[in-house]
Amino acid sequence: MAAALQVLPCLARAPLRLLLWGHPGARLASGMALAEHARKLFESTIAAVLPGPMMHRALSLDPGSGQLKVRDRSFQLRQNLYLVGFGKAVLGMAAAAEELLGKHLVQGVISVPKGIRAAMEYTGKQEMLLKSHSHVQVFEGAEDNLPDRDALRAALAIRQLAEGLTADDLLLVLISGGGSALLPAPIPPVTLEEKQTLTKLLAARGATIQELNTIRKALSQLKGGGLAQAAYPAQVISLILSDVVGDPMDVIASGPTVASVHNVQDCLHILNRYGLRAALPRSVKTVLAQADSDPHGPHTCGHVLNVIIGSNALALAEAQRQAEALGYRAVVLSTAMQGNVKSVAQFYGLLAQVAGAHLTLPSTRAPVEEGEQLHELAAELQLPDLQLKEALEVVAGAKGPVCVLAGGEPTVQLQGSGKGGRNQELALRVAAELGQRPLGPVDVLFLSGGTDGRDGPTEAAGAWIMPELAHQATSEGLDVATFLAHNDSHTFFHRFQGGAHLLYTGLTGTNVMDVHFLFLKPR
Repeated sequence: MAAALQVLPCLARAPLRLLLWGHPGARLASGMALAEHARKLFESTIAAVLPGPMMHRALSLDPGSGQLKVRDRSFQLRQNLYLVGFGKAVLGMAAAAEELLGKHLVQGVISVPKGIRAAMEYTGKQEMLLKSHSHVQVFEGAEDNLPDRDALRAALAIRQLAEGLTADDLLLVLISGGGSALLPAPIPPVTLEEKQTLTKLLAARGATIQELNTIRKALSQLKGGGLAQAAYPAQVISLILSDVVGDPMDVIASGPTVASVHNVQDCLHILNRYGLRAALPRSVKTVLAQADSDPHGPHTCGHVLNVIIGSNALALAEAQRQAEALGYRAVVLSTAMQGNVKSVAQFYGLLAQVAGAHLTLPSTRAPVEEGEQLHELAAELQLPDLQLKEALEVVAGAKGPVCVLAGGEPTVQLQGSGKGGRNQELALRVAAELGQRPLGPVDVLFLSGGTDGRDGPTEAAGAWIMPELAHQATSEGLDVATFLAHNDSHTFFHRFQGGAHLLYTGLTGTNVMDVHFLFLKPR
């Protein structure tokens, strides 16, 4: 990484802070080692999915012949390449693409979050920035990840570029998380405000992300394959950085280069389910009435190559390699951790207790009741790729420290007006769980961090905890339960030990959801 991530900035003062734990010297050294290893793993996880490395893995150009290779496909370049992009990681992706493709790139338009160029400059991440002579026009918008007029102007510029292409041209599309908010282009006469209002009403009534995207696509000029249709008959290469569990290409940024599988009847069914059909604005009724019920529209997306170039699974694979290099038996538990943050925290608390017992006790003395509770909760969470049995087998066979890795995106149900984010809240809830459980002769550390470097409306990426946290917090006059009741996890971590347990990276320029690390080290 060109600019080192400043994770755990208070770690330099760790000996002083860790003395507050009141444990013997060996325990103190163990806690410091776990914290340092957690920092290194978080750094390596983010480094694996930075735009530059991902783009270089995805694209290769033969300067002599002008052959561009993407996976197993080749495309002939002759100064006929155009670029569009939208998402939190697209600025760095575009910079890497222009460096790779050179003179063949004729023109580009990208839509990125407001303030991201200034943030990259401030942190010295020059590799994330386009050069002064770049052929790529940059629009910044969607402040707080909400569609706005700036993002609408960017979307219309992207559509105009795509519609001007011919069969001799090649369009490179760069997509990452946050792309949906950065590509708003409602079908007239629907206005941006009307589309936002309808989306908010659906969300407030409990609509799923899949249902929200179905409605968004039906009312959008560019989503649900609309961008691919606008670019036809040009060849389209879409490079996608996934921030969605399971990496469904039609869901990431609402699938601008993936043919929609939904029709008007699907939309009406959703609107009826949430009691909104009668209250629809006239403009929305007009667009739905005029829409073609053919889910593929006038063109399929056969002229498009869609490629996932980065994901949570890729990041965790790198973290696993790094953990093993540090001397841990490492295992990936899941890349699809989702569900209510309370249930996910309870799951990690039970996992730490059961795994700790497997690591330090004969199997005949492992906690049977807690093991049953763990498997029951896992079934309730319905995690599609959960490797719980395999992970516990790895732990049971380990002769030393273990690192269990997972990723995903749990949800927080707001019940207070505090300041926090899902990673900090998850870490604090896991701390509360661990503080109530007998863990035996094993040191435990849990870390939860967002790979984009921003956890909710805070400057922190996440936080790390150890089981002693709740007890230590009480001695500082901080009550964990009270902060959790107000969804005020950031305020807690900011006050607790001077913020030593917060993760700070700044904006990373990438986004593949969250990562969770559970370290277990026998004493």
